[in-house]
Amino acid sequence: MASSLLSRASSLRALSHRDFAWLWTGMLVSNIGTWMETVALGVYVTEVTGKAGWTGGVAALAHLPSLLLAPLGGALADRFDRRSFMAVCVCLQGLLAALLTVLAATGNLTVPWVAAISLLNGALNTLVIPCATALTVAVVPSEDLHNALSLDSAQFNLGRIIGPVVAALVLTKAGIAGALFLNTLSFLAVLLVLSRMSGAVQTVLPKREALWAGILRGMKLAWEDPGIALALGTSFFVGLLISPFVGLVPVFALKVMGGDAATTSLLLTAQGTGAVLAAFGTGALVARMGRRGMLEASVLLVGLCSALFWLSPTLPAALVAMFFLGGVYLLAFTGLKTVCQARTPPELQARVSSLFLLLVNLGYMVGVWGLGMLSDRLGVRPITAGAALLFFGIVALTRALRPRGLAALGT
Repeated sequence: MASSLLSRASSLRALSHRDFAWLWTGMLVSNIGTWMETVALGVYVTEVTGKAGWTGGVAALAHLPSLLLAPLGGALADRFDRRSFMAVCVCLQGLLAALLTVLAATGNLTVPWVAAISLLNGALNTLVIPCATALTVAVVPSEDLHNALSLDSAQFNLGRIIGPVVAALVLTKAGIAGALFLNTLSFLAVLLVLSRMSGAVQTVLPKREALWAGILRGMKLAWEDPGIALALGTSFFVGLLISPFVGLVPVFALKVMGGDAATTSLLLTAQGTGAVLAAFGTGALVARMGRRGMLEASVLLVGLCSALFWLSPTLPAALVAMFFLGGVYLLAFTGLKTVCQARTPPELQARVSSLFLLLVNLGYMVGVWGLGMLSDRLGVRPITAGAALLFFGIVALTRALRPRGLAALGT
């Protein structure tokens, strides 16, 4: 009993740091709202257009700005006060959410409006995410970094669990405008949290080097460090071949399973549940397998679990597959992000985080749009399952031919 309590305490130990606990809570509330918006808009676009290509294309737009802004966002977060920088971006995100709400409430919402606002939201999110990661690294000691990043992934997936469930209820009772309004309110939680963290966060002072020189310095580190380079490359292929399931869940739910918004919510909730349980079990898995062993196993399994999901013959089978996919997907991304942050000096952490975001979003944007378009022509199952099996084959072949190269993933 005592060891069980100790294990639980260990899995939550990063939350003992006050500022991280504040940041974790505020981001959870915001993510619940974001997932409500994601479900509402995904169902809306699928119902209006009836095309997987449109659903995937709109989802991809949110990641398009990262191709240009991710390195800039990381450099800015390392250059200015991170709390103030993040607060400005969050305020702008709240205004965009309010605009969506007004458009929906007045009957003026259209797919082009959804696409345009998704593009702007993607630009702001590209600036926020590296900053939030750098804030996390700043408020926890290095020995708790992996635990903090695991808990960060857990709160994201708790949002994935709670948000779709609430979205399904709100969409039934108050329509899309109600779901979008609650998302607008959720940004206030982040602003409140940032104001409460003011006494504890160590501000990163501006550097004298030119902005573009700072960006290039972060890129040079990522290129020259073998562990960071391998982690970033792997993240790109996860984004390209595995991550599109996130944007294409409404397509699978509506067009393959013949379901509705509730079916979409169930699938996202299953994924989120698996991810949260995996996040809280990360400490035990690391103790048993080691960080590198856990990372290798999760990267190998994520392709198989993704293929099983897309090939599921029934909704119950899809829910089980999605549960396991959520778990290994979280373990893979948390492990890859930890490698990047643990091998990076503090003054460059936001920049390396931005490169991680850039490559993941580049892969996801190309993957979700491309797989969506191909699915309209050749069928959802063969295209998406084929991509997942291709990823599994790449990982298995790399592991067989270059086993020593994986040693660079050690942190």
